[in-house]
Amino acid sequence: MGLIENPKTYTGRDLETIFFRPMFAGQNAEQLGIRVMYNMPVPTTVQMWSPRADLLKSYSSGWSGGDSALRQQKRIDLKKMKAEVGFSASDYFQQVYELIVGRSDVNLDDLTGSELEQAETEMFRASIAESLRVSMWIGDTTKSSFNLINGFFTLARIYREEVSAPYVDFSEEGVNADNVIDLFQRMWSIAPLELKALKSEGHLAFYVTTDICDAYEQYLDNRGGDSAYVDLVSGRRELTYHGIKIVDTGVSKMLAARGDAVQTHCLLTDSRNLALAVNTADYPGSEVRMWYNPDLMENRQRAIFMAGTEILDEELMVLAGF
Repeated sequence: MGLIENPKTYTGRDLETIFFRPMFAGQNAEQLGIRVMYNMPVPTTVQMWSPRADLLKSYSSGWSGGDSALRQQKRIDLKKMKAEVGFSASDYFQQVYELIVGRSDVNLDDLTGSELEQAETEMFRASIAESLRVSMWIGDTTKSSFNLINGFFTLARIYREEVSAPYVDFSEEGVNADNVIDLFQRMWSIAPLELKALKSEGHLAFYVTTDICDAYEQYLDNRGGDSAYVDLVSGRRELTYHGIKIVDTGVSKMLAARGDAVQTHCLLTDSRNLALAVNTADYPGSEVRMWYNPDLMENRQRAIFMAGTEILDEELMVLAGF
Protein backbone atom coordinates (compact mmCIF):
# COMPACT_ATOMS: atom_id res chain seq x y z
CA MET A 1 0.00 0.00 0.00
CA GLY A 2 2.87 2.33 0.73
CA LEU A 3 4.09 2.17 -2.87
CA ILE A 4 1.05 3.94 -4.30
CA GLU A 5 1.42 6.71 -1.75
CA ASN A 6 4.50 8.00 -3.57
CA PRO A 7 3.64 11.22 -5.43
CA LYS A 8 4.19 11.28 -9.18
CA THR A 9 4.30 14.34 -11.41
CA TYR A 10 4.56 14.35 -15.20
CA THR A 11 5.61 17.59 -16.89
CA GLY A 12 7.37 18.62 -20.08
CA ARG A 13 8.62 15.72 -22.16
CA ASP A 14 7.42 13.07 -19.70
CA LEU A 15 3.91 14.49 -19.83
CA GLU A 16 3.91 14.03 -23.59
CA THR A 17 5.64 10.68 -24.02
CA ILE A 18 4.35 8.80 -20.97
CA PHE A 19 0.85 10.12 -20.45
CA PHE A 20 -0.82 11.91 -23.38
CA ARG A 21 0.83 10.75 -26.60
CA PRO A 22 -0.23 7.09 -26.18
CA MET A 23 -3.85 8.31 -26.19
CA PHE A 24 -3.65 10.39 -29.35
CA ALA A 25 -1.13 8.67 -31.59
CA GLY A 26 -1.03 5.55 -33.75
CA GLN A 27 -3.83 3.02 -33.39
CA ASN A 28 -5.53 4.88 -30.53
CA ALA A 29 -5.93 7.96 -32.73
CA GLU A 30 -7.24 5.84 -35.61
CA GLN A 31 -9.88 4.31 -33.36
CA LEU A 32 -11.37 7.76 -32.78
CA GLY A 33 -12.15 7.85 -36.50
CA ILE A 34 -11.31 11.53 -36.92
CA ARG A 35 -8.29 13.79 -37.44
CA VAL A 36 -6.26 14.11 -34.24
CA MET A 37 -3.63 16.83 -33.82
CA TYR A 38 -1.39 16.63 -30.78
CA ASN A 39 0.87 19.43 -29.59
CA MET A 40 0.50 21.57 -32.68
CA PRO A 41 1.55 25.20 -32.09
CA VAL A 42 -1.01 27.36 -30.29
CA PRO A 43 -3.14 28.90 -31.69
CA THR A 44 -3.61 25.74 -33.74
CA THR A 45 -4.08 26.58 -37.42
CA VAL A 46 -4.84 23.93 -40.02
CA GLN A 47 -3.66 24.51 -43.59
CA MET A 48 -6.04 22.99 -46.17
CA TRP A 49 -4.86 22.65 -49.75
CA SER A 50 -6.93 21.67 -52.77
CA PRO A 51 -5.55 21.37 -56.33
CA ARG A 52 -6.88 23.62 -59.04
CA ALA A 53 -9.10 21.71 -61.44
CA ASP A 54 -8.54 23.89 -64.51
CA LEU A 55 -4.77 24.07 -64.60
CA LEU A 56 -3.99 23.02 -68.17
CA LYS A 57 -3.64 25.69 -70.86
CA SER A 58 -2.89 25.76 -74.54
CA TYR A 59 0.82 25.72 -75.29
CA SER A 60 2.24 29.14 -76.11
CA SER A 61 5.38 31.12 -75.48
CA GLY A 62 5.69 33.22 -72.36
CA TRP A 63 4.58 32.68 -68.76
CA SER A 64 0.95 32.29 -67.76
CA GLY A 65 1.37 30.35 -64.55
CA GLY A 66 -0.29 30.79 -61.18
CA ASP A 67 -0.89 28.88 -57.98
CA SER A 68 -1.19 25.15 -58.53
CA ALA A 69 -3.34 24.74 -55.41
CA LEU A 70 -5.87 26.71 -53.42
CA ARG A 71 -5.17 27.26 -49.74
CA GLN A 72 -7.55 27.77 -46.84
CA GLN A 73 -6.83 28.18 -43.15
CA LYS A 74 -8.93 27.11 -40.19
CA ARG A 75 -8.15 28.00 -36.60
CA ILE A 76 -8.96 25.63 -33.74
CA ASP A 77 -9.53 27.42 -30.45
CA LEU A 78 -8.22 25.43 -27.49
CA LYS A 79 -9.79 25.49 -24.06
CA LYS A 80 -7.75 25.27 -20.88
CA MET A 81 -9.13 22.43 -18.78
CA LYS A 82 -8.30 20.09 -15.96
CA ALA A 83 -9.38 16.67 -14.75
CA GLU A 84 -9.45 15.83 -11.05
CA VAL A 85 -10.32 12.51 -9.43
CA GLY A 86 -10.21 11.42 -5.79
CA PHE A 87 -10.54 7.91 -4.36
CA SER A 88 -10.51 6.59 -0.85
CA ALA A 89 -7.25 4.77 -0.24
CA SER A 90 -8.87 1.33 -0.04
CA ASP A 91 -10.97 1.75 -3.21
CA TYR A 92 -8.01 3.19 -5.07
CA PHE A 93 -5.77 0.27 -4.20
CA GLN A 94 -8.41 -2.26 -5.28
CA GLN A 95 -8.83 -0.61 -8.70
CA VAL A 96 -5.11 -0.35 -9.34
CA TYR A 97 -4.49 -3.88 -8.09
CA GLU A 98 -7.20 -5.24 -10.41
CA LEU A 99 -5.39 -3.77 -13.41
CA ILE A 100 -2.17 -5.44 -12.34
CA VAL A 101 -3.77 -8.85 -11.72
CA GLY A 102 -5.25 -8.78 -15.23
CA ARG A 103 -1.78 -8.65 -16.81
CA SER A 104 -0.08 -11.95 -17.58
CA ASP A 105 3.45 -10.54 -17.46
CA VAL A 106 3.35 -9.36 -13.83
CA ASN A 107 4.91 -11.25 -10.93
CA LEU A 108 2.42 -10.72 -8.11
CA ASP A 109 5.03 -11.78 -5.56
CA ASP A 110 7.28 -8.89 -6.58
CA LEU A 111 5.23 -5.79 -7.35
CA THR A 112 7.64 -2.96 -7.96
CA GLY A 113 6.83 0.71 -7.87
CA SER A 114 6.96 0.89 -11.67
CA GLU A 115 4.22 -1.74 -12.02
CA LEU A 116 1.92 0.20 -9.72
CA GLU A 117 2.81 3.44 -11.46
CA GLN A 118 1.90 2.03 -14.88
CA ALA A 119 -1.40 0.69 -13.56
CA GLU A 120 -2.57 3.91 -11.92
CA THR A 121 -1.35 5.95 -14.90
CA GLU A 122 -3.36 3.77 -17.26
CA MET A 123 -6.46 4.07 -15.10
CA PHE A 124 -6.35 7.88 -15.08
CA ARG A 125 -5.39 8.06 -18.75
CA ALA A 126 -8.39 5.94 -19.77
CA SER A 127 -10.74 8.21 -17.83
CA ILE A 128 -9.41 11.34 -19.53
CA ALA A 129 -9.55 9.73 -22.98
CA GLU A 130 -13.19 8.73 -22.52
CA SER A 131 -14.19 12.17 -21.24
CA LEU A 132 -12.51 13.83 -24.23
CA ARG A 133 -14.10 11.37 -26.64
CA VAL A 134 -17.60 12.15 -25.38
CA SER A 135 -16.92 15.88 -25.26
CA MET A 136 -15.71 15.98 -28.84
CA TRP A 137 -19.12 14.68 -29.98
CA ILE A 138 -21.74 16.15 -27.63
CA GLY A 139 -19.85 18.95 -25.90
CA ASP A 140 -22.09 22.01 -25.55
CA THR A 141 -21.08 25.15 -23.65
CA THR A 142 -24.73 25.87 -22.84
CA LYS A 143 -25.37 22.57 -21.05
CA SER A 144 -24.85 21.41 -17.48
CA SER A 145 -22.30 18.69 -18.29
CA PHE A 146 -19.68 18.15 -20.99
CA ASN A 147 -19.78 21.93 -21.37
CA LEU A 148 -16.15 23.00 -21.77
CA ILE A 149 -16.08 22.83 -25.57
CA ASN A 150 -18.57 22.51 -28.40
CA GLY A 151 -18.48 19.03 -29.91
CA PHE A 152 -19.00 18.09 -33.53
CA PHE A 153 -22.77 17.59 -33.28
CA THR A 154 -23.10 20.98 -31.59
CA LEU A 155 -20.82 22.71 -34.10
CA ALA A 156 -22.80 21.20 -36.98
CA ARG A 157 -26.08 22.42 -35.47
CA ILE A 158 -24.71 25.93 -34.87
CA TYR A 159 -23.47 26.15 -38.44
CA ARG A 160 -26.82 24.94 -39.79
CA GLU A 161 -28.64 27.60 -37.78
CA GLU A 162 -26.33 30.36 -39.00
CA VAL A 163 -26.42 29.53 -42.71
CA SER A 164 -28.52 27.47 -45.06
CA ALA A 165 -26.68 24.15 -44.78
CA PRO A 166 -27.82 20.72 -46.05
CA TYR A 167 -30.19 19.36 -43.43
CA VAL A 168 -32.73 16.55 -43.13
CA ASP A 169 -35.52 17.16 -40.63
CA PHE A 170 -36.51 13.74 -39.32
CA SER A 171 -38.19 14.92 -36.14
CA GLU A 172 -41.73 13.81 -37.10
CA GLU A 173 -40.87 10.36 -38.37
CA GLY A 174 -38.30 9.28 -35.80
CA VAL A 175 -35.98 6.48 -36.85
CA ASN A 176 -36.84 2.79 -37.09
CA ALA A 177 -36.12 -0.22 -39.26
CA ASP A 178 -38.72 0.86 -41.82
CA ASN A 179 -37.33 4.32 -42.55
CA VAL A 180 -33.64 4.25 -41.63
CA ILE A 181 -32.69 3.67 -45.28
CA ASP A 182 -34.82 6.65 -46.27
CA LEU A 183 -32.80 8.73 -43.80
CA PHE A 184 -29.48 7.74 -45.37
CA GLN A 185 -30.83 8.22 -48.90
CA ARG A 186 -32.19 11.68 -48.19
CA MET A 187 -28.93 12.77 -46.59
CA TRP A 188 -26.91 11.49 -49.54
CA SER A 189 -29.23 13.07 -52.09
CA ILE A 190 -28.68 16.57 -50.70
CA ALA A 191 -24.98 16.15 -49.96
CA PRO A 192 -22.74 18.76 -51.67
CA LEU A 193 -21.07 17.54 -54.85
CA GLU A 194 -17.68 18.24 -53.27
CA LEU A 195 -18.52 15.80 -50.48
CA LYS A 196 -19.80 13.14 -52.88
CA ALA A 197 -16.57 13.43 -54.87
CA LEU A 198 -14.62 12.31 -51.80
CA LYS A 199 -16.43 8.98 -51.56
CA SER A 200 -13.84 7.14 -53.64
CA GLU A 201 -11.13 8.07 -51.12
CA GLY A 202 -12.84 5.94 -48.46
CA HIS A 203 -13.09 8.47 -45.63
CA LEU A 204 -16.80 9.30 -45.70
CA ALA A 205 -18.85 8.21 -42.70
CA PHE A 206 -22.25 8.57 -41.10
CA TYR A 207 -21.56 9.46 -37.45
CA VAL A 208 -24.67 8.39 -35.56
CA THR A 209 -26.14 7.64 -32.16
CA THR A 210 -26.80 4.05 -31.12
CA ASP A 211 -30.51 4.03 -31.98
CA ILE A 212 -29.73 4.59 -35.66
CA CYS A 213 -27.27 1.67 -35.64
CA ASP A 214 -29.89 -0.53 -33.98
CA ALA A 215 -32.52 0.44 -36.56
CA TYR A 216 -30.16 -0.26 -39.45
CA GLU A 217 -29.16 -3.67 -38.06
CA GLN A 218 -32.82 -4.58 -37.62
CA TYR A 219 -33.44 -3.53 -41.22
CA LEU A 220 -30.61 -5.78 -42.41
CA ASP A 221 -31.88 -8.68 -40.28
CA ASN A 222 -35.29 -8.40 -41.92
CA ARG A 223 -33.89 -8.66 -45.44
CA GLY A 224 -33.73 -12.46 -45.37
CA GLY A 225 -31.22 -14.63 -47.19
CA ASP A 226 -28.20 -16.61 -46.07
CA SER A 227 -25.96 -13.62 -45.49
CA ALA A 228 -28.57 -11.95 -43.29
CA TYR A 229 -28.87 -15.17 -41.25
CA VAL A 230 -25.10 -15.39 -40.78
CA ASP A 231 -24.97 -11.76 -39.69
CA LEU A 232 -27.91 -12.27 -37.35
CA VAL A 233 -26.10 -15.14 -35.61
CA SER A 234 -22.51 -13.87 -35.71
CA GLY A 235 -23.07 -10.14 -35.64
CA ARG A 236 -21.54 -7.48 -37.86
CA ARG A 237 -18.10 -6.07 -37.17
CA GLU A 238 -18.77 -3.00 -39.30
CA LEU A 239 -21.86 -1.31 -40.69
CA THR A 240 -21.78 0.39 -44.08
CA TYR A 241 -24.33 1.94 -46.42
CA HIS A 242 -23.32 1.94 -50.09
CA GLY A 243 -19.70 1.67 -49.00
CA ILE A 244 -19.94 4.52 -46.47
CA LYS A 245 -19.14 3.59 -42.88
CA ILE A 246 -21.78 3.96 -40.20
CA VAL A 247 -19.98 4.84 -36.97
CA ASP A 248 -21.68 4.56 -33.59
CA THR A 249 -20.34 7.48 -31.55
CA GLY A 250 -21.40 5.79 -28.30
CA VAL A 251 -22.85 8.89 -26.67
CA SER A 252 -26.53 7.96 -26.33
CA LYS A 253 -26.23 7.21 -22.61
CA MET A 254 -24.65 10.61 -21.92
CA LEU A 255 -27.27 12.45 -23.98
CA ALA A 256 -30.06 10.76 -22.02
CA ALA A 257 -28.40 11.46 -18.67
CA ARG A 258 -28.00 15.12 -19.58
CA GLY A 259 -31.65 15.32 -20.63
CA ASP A 260 -31.04 16.78 -24.10
CA ALA A 261 -34.18 17.55 -26.08
CA VAL A 262 -32.49 16.05 -29.16
CA GLN A 263 -30.98 12.64 -28.41
CA THR A 264 -30.65 11.24 -31.94
CA HIS A 265 -27.92 12.58 -34.21
CA CYS A 266 -26.63 11.73 -37.67
CA LEU A 267 -23.76 13.57 -39.34
CA LEU A 268 -22.43 12.72 -42.80
CA THR A 269 -18.96 14.04 -43.54
CA ASP A 270 -15.37 13.11 -44.31
CA SER A 271 -13.49 11.82 -41.25
CA ARG A 272 -10.61 14.19 -42.07
CA ASN A 273 -13.03 17.09 -41.75
CA LEU A 274 -13.44 16.55 -37.99
CA ALA A 275 -10.45 17.65 -35.93
CA LEU A 276 -9.59 17.17 -32.26
CA ALA A 277 -6.59 19.18 -31.05
CA VAL A 278 -4.85 18.47 -27.73
CA ASN A 279 -1.90 20.45 -26.40
CA THR A 280 0.29 19.87 -23.37
CA ALA A 281 3.35 21.85 -24.49
CA ASP A 282 2.37 25.50 -24.96
CA TYR A 283 0.41 26.11 -21.77
CA PRO A 284 2.38 26.98 -18.60
CA GLY A 285 1.34 24.70 -15.80
CA SER A 286 0.39 21.71 -17.95
CA GLU A 287 0.99 18.62 -15.86
CA VAL A 288 -0.33 15.32 -14.58
CA ARG A 289 0.02 14.84 -10.85
CA MET A 290 -0.89 11.85 -8.67
CA TRP A 291 -0.49 11.95 -4.91
CA TYR A 292 -1.81 10.70 -1.58
CA ASN A 293 -3.58 13.00 0.89
CA PRO A 294 -2.94 11.56 4.38
CA ASP A 295 -5.38 13.91 6.12
CA LEU A 296 -8.36 12.61 4.16
CA MET A 297 -6.80 9.19 3.40
CA GLU A 298 -7.50 9.81 -0.26
CA ASN A 299 -5.55 9.19 -3.48
CA ARG A 300 -5.88 12.11 -5.87
CA GLN A 301 -5.14 12.63 -9.54
CA ARG A 302 -5.05 15.85 -11.54
CA ALA A 303 -4.33 16.65 -15.21
CA ILE A 304 -4.05 20.14 -16.72
CA PHE A 305 -3.96 20.60 -20.50
CA MET A 306 -5.73 22.25 -23.47
CA ALA A 307 -8.12 20.76 -26.02
CA GLY A 308 -10.52 21.89 -28.73
CA THR A 309 -12.60 20.61 -31.64
CA GLU A 310 -13.49 22.03 -35.02
CA ILE A 311 -15.24 21.14 -38.26
CA LEU A 312 -12.63 22.25 -40.76
CA ASP A 313 -14.95 22.80 -43.73
CA GLU A 314 -18.58 23.26 -42.73
CA GLU A 315 -19.69 22.97 -46.36
CA LEU A 316 -18.57 19.33 -46.48
CA MET A 317 -21.27 17.90 -44.22
CA VAL A 318 -24.93 16.96 -44.00
CA LEU A 319 -26.81 16.93 -40.69
CA ALA A 320 -30.02 15.14 -39.76
CA GLY A 321 -32.10 16.29 -36.80
CA PHE A 322 -34.76 14.62 -34.66
